[in-house]
Amino acid sequence: MNTRVLTGITTSGTPHLGNYAGAIRPAVQASAQPGVDAFFFMADYHALIKCDDPARVARSRLEIAATWLAVGLDHERVTFYRQSDIPEIPELTWLLNCVTAKGLMNRAHAYKASVDQNTEKGLEPDDGVTMGLFSYPVLMAADIVMFNANKVPVGRDQIQHLEMARDIAQRFNHLYGRDYFTLPEVVIEEDVATLPGLDGRKMSKSYNNTIPLFEGGASALRAAVMRIVTDSRAPGEPKDAENSHLYTIYRAFATHEQAAALRKQLEEGMGWGEAKQALYDHLENLLAPMREKYFDLMANPGRIEDILQAGAAKARKLATPFMQELRQAVGLRNLEAGSGAKAAQPKKEKGKGARFVSFRDEDGGFRFRLLAADGEELLLSQRFADPKEAGAAMRRLQAEPADVALQADGQGYAAMIDGVAVATAPTGAQDESGALLARARAALSSLSQE
Repeated sequence: MNTRVLTGITTSGTPHLGNYAGAIRPAVQASAQPGVDAFFFMADYHALIKCDDPARVARSRLEIAATWLAVGLDHERVTFYRQSDIPEIPELTWLLNCVTAKGLMNRAHAYKASVDQNTEKGLEPDDGVTMGLFSYPVLMAADIVMFNANKVPVGRDQIQHLEMARDIAQRFNHLYGRDYFTLPEVVIEEDVATLPGLDGRKMSKSYNNTIPLFEGGASALRAAVMRIVTDSRAPGEPKDAENSHLYTIYRAFATHEQAAALRKQLEEGMGWGEAKQALYDHLENLLAPMREKYFDLMANPGRIEDILQAGAAKARKLATPFMQELRQAVGLRNLEAGSGAKAAQPKKEKGKGARFVSFRDEDGGFRFRLLAADGEELLLSQRFADPKEAGAAMRRLQAEPADVALQADGQGYAAMIDGVAVATAPTGAQDESGALLARARAALSSLSQE
């Protein structure tokens, strides 16, 4: 059975060498592995959240598509499409919006960071916050569950969004009585290369320290390489290769033997100018054939459009019938089909619809949350080393009377088992009136009655 892996690329910039080493190259390599059903999409709706320059968005869509194709993405093997070419995605986003608690979105890192920045500046908390920024985790969830991806490779900063996608999908499944959506598995990209930029910091457009991948050709590549900051050791003096970001960049694109040879030369006194030339020559040898394909594609956007339209057609063969199924599930049926007494009815929620949701945190531990019917988080557990321990704790809490299991604790409250707190009120929650504790007890009590 194939494993479906989904990767999204936001179209708001021009790819640089760091993007290639850190995301593009490993994703293309992974897509060629047997047993992998790879989906690659250009997240151009997401780009609108970050960029209000239409020309930049349009140019970026072209550059990114040309880049992925030029570096070897096999569009015949994978499903390669633009997000905006799949109308079922925004439709699904609305269905998911209707089951997503606002409290869940309140906890999104990007939104909280904007609120914190506004507070520091003395502005209204939501100053400049658009609904796109606030609710984009729901759009991200729709991207993933539309195609029931099994695995989604992300950096650590995106773990929360994948957990939110799981929560939203689980909520929909629970409400409508069937596992319509696969719960996606987070794949942490631990081993991808993080390239230093010209100044030694992480290569990033925000630092203006990038090395171009294709744009500007060989001359731009050479000019950037020659601007790499090095120490003051003169030719003939031994260099510290391991602490040189020039060597780090070289090593990311070299074989073990090539990297060892350059390291030896540096330690024997190779001059920095000569080392920069060696790095440029090596990169140019690697990138020149791909750059030629890139510029050929950029000069023929119609070819790219044909590839993307074919990818969209392939994706919609899955999305269109699935969306029809989801429309049926929520009651948006043909009137004739929905008028009979035997029309399918969604499974009713038990009790008040509260539920435990288990998940794996970014450090590999196992936790659970108690969520209210509307998705508000009422409890967050401690970390367990074994998922069976977490499951046993949830069962114990359901078996205890709610007013015994949940006890006030300072300005918050905690879930107690044998005198030990196994879960507490959400981080930052203030419950001086006891309203949250009462709500948590009601939720736990409803589960105990199921």
